[in-house]
Amino acid sequence: MPNYAHKVSIDLPIQSVWSFVSVMDHWAPLVPGYMNHEIINEKESTWKFKSDLGVMKKKVHLKVEIISWEEPTKVTFNLTGINEKFVGSGYFEAQAIDSKNTVVTGCLDITAEGTISKMVNSILNKNLPEMTKELTEAVAAKARETEIINR
Repeated sequence: MPNYAHKVSIDLPIQSVWSFVSVMDHWAPLVPGYMNHEIINEKESTWKFKSDLGVMKKKVHLKVEIISWEEPTKVTFNLTGINEKFVGSGYFEAQAIDSKNTVVTGCLDITAEGTISKMVNSILNKNLPEMTKELTEAVAAKARETEIINR
């Protein structure tokens, strides 16, 4: 299963990071290639985004199911393809460095299934690190920006 984690330090208290990541509407638009999302309930949503995996460009529609909200440190989720055969999981985890600084870790684990899964998983292995890095850094930057605006 292709997976990757990325860590970024942010000059925010852990509770501020949690205030941001505990709302899916805050971080869904930060997914690379984001088109739109729909919240079904507090634990389920659907997301649409454009995927550019080298030679493959697709519109992907995923169901995102929150498995756990562990305030203030972790949100864990599962991913299920709606229009493509993908399964996966991920999380955002926050670890306080001190009262004003936090390390945020983003992790994505995605696997393609079906007839061309071997080729797609090979492409995912190459692209998932960059996708995970982009998403994690965007979440950290937007959490910081949101905190500054709300001060």
